[in-house]
Amino acid sequence: MEQLMKKGLDGTQLKTVALVLMVLDHIHYFFEFTGWVPTWFSMLGRLSAPLFLFCTVEGFAHTHDRKRYVLRIWAIGTAMAALEFFMIYAGAFRRGDGFYPQNAIFQDLVLLCVVWQGIDWLREKKFAKGIGAIAAVLCWPYMVMAFLLVFPQVQDMPIASAVVAFLMTSPLPMWTAITDGSWGFLLGGVLLYALRGHRPVQLGVWALNALLWDLVLPFAMFHAQANFVWTQMFTDYYEWFGVAAAVLMGLYNGRRGSGHKQLFYGFYPAHIYLLYGASCLLYNVMR
Repeated sequence: MEQLMKKGLDGTQLKTVALVLMVLDHIHYFFEFTGWVPTWFSMLGRLSAPLFLFCTVEGFAHTHDRKRYVLRIWAIGTAMAALEFFMIYAGAFRRGDGFYPQNAIFQDLVLLCVVWQGIDWLREKKFAKGIGAIAAVLCWPYMVMAFLLVFPQVQDMPIASAVVAFLMTSPLPMWTAITDGSWGFLLGGVLLYALRGHRPVQLGVWALNALLWDLVLPFAMFHAQANFVWTQMFTDYYEWFGVAAAVLMGLYNGRRGSGHKQLFYGFYPAHIYLLYGASCLLYNVMR
């Protein structure tokens, strides 16, 4: 049995694979304007976000301190979203061509952690808490819309409207406004957690969801375009390549691994802004 448990990939190894693929993806993302970076960097990178999502599902399920776990994710996500807010609304820190990073996966993960906790409360028959947690995430955007309908004058007050916009994009993110990921990504996170313990079903349902959102729906949208050819689903609209992450998820052996917590939490924002800064410098040189 011990030999069987050692086979496959542990959590640290899965995160390391995801990290390498993420770096490839972001090299293409930040330096695509040069024409030097091959598209296959991003094609491989499509696997990174699903792998990080899967690892976060397992991390949330096994952590001994969920409040600390979620607070760490929230803090990183909020800090990055605050900087993105100033890039969007103030035009600050943008590259010369107007480009700015829209990397907000930590905000997706924060919202999912709340939903996951709600799922656990429902399993424990704490229905009020469970429904409340899930409803809070789902209803928050509509509560903001209702507030603005009741107090439309807020939108005519620059400072007040800026405060509202900051709150709903940074410390209190709305699932309808996050710039990284999609509704399909969020739904995939819910499915991965809800079906934990049933690996074949879990990964099968997740893969079907990913194919629906990233292959079937895009094809339905783009195939009516005059110049569309089906091969573009392999060259231009390749988000669905991420479904291949299910193979690596299936190799997970249930073991945490050596950890390296600080590396994984610190590396994400660090490499984003280092690559972005380097792309800004290179853009100015090439201009």
